[in-house]
Amino acid sequence: MLLKMLALGLSLTFFHPALAQDKTLLLTVPSEIADSGLWRYILPRFALKTGVRVTLGADGEMELTAAPGGAAVLQSPQARYAVARVEGPHAARFADWLRSDVGRRTIASFTPEDGDIAFSAPEAGAVDDAVPVFDGDAARGEVLSYSHCGRCHVVGARNRMNGLGSTPSFGVLRSMDDWSRRFEAFYALNPHGAFTQIAGVTPPFPETLPSPIAPVEMSLDDLEAILAFVSVLAPADLGAPLQHQ
Repeated sequence: MLLKMLALGLSLTFFHPALAQDKTLLLTVPSEIADSGLWRYILPRFALKTGVRVTLGADGEMELTAAPGGAAVLQSPQARYAVARVEGPHAARFADWLRSDVGRRTIASFTPEDGDIAFSAPEAGAVDDAVPVFDGDAARGEVLSYSHCGRCHVVGARNRMNGLGSTPSFGVLRSMDDWSRRFEAFYALNPHGAFTQIAGVTPPFPETLPSPIAPVEMSLDDLEAILAFVSVLAPADLGAPLQHQ
């Protein structure tokens, strides 16, 4: 009965109590993906597993874009598709799921109907793009990453149990095509601007609105060191995804 109602496009909210807590994710994908039967096949399975209901639309919290290289999560005979944007815990969880063994098996089990594009999961860990080179001290960047970023993000094995469930790990971020842009401008991306100060770059906090937590304070040299460290990290083996609480 449930599968029959899903086929009719009825909401999963009535069947999964967690969905009543507004666990929704807006996903932006190219038209050739949106118009295929793939999402009608995999999205109900993700929702039943996690309680997160995914809908397609513009300006979503997560976006997939066509990319000739990079850490793709999906491919067709004509193109590869990579994660271009992830904002918030539900987006991070769906990105992890797409790269996990379960997600990859789900994609692989999709059988195209007449006229549908055949999609598959690319080989795990495949990265074709050249890695940008940064001049910073990677060893110093590792120390800074743990001290400044490790309060929220899992940086590596040393703090693998200490990150916040709502934030992607450095390994997950490193697997994204635009990872260098994300790290280079992290202080301008929410929520970092509320507690981050880059000497000579960011304006001081307003006296009436000081940082609500101990601020992250660093220089451009510190940022360059962190970039150098991240550039030598291996993308996460997303066949064993992070568990978000």
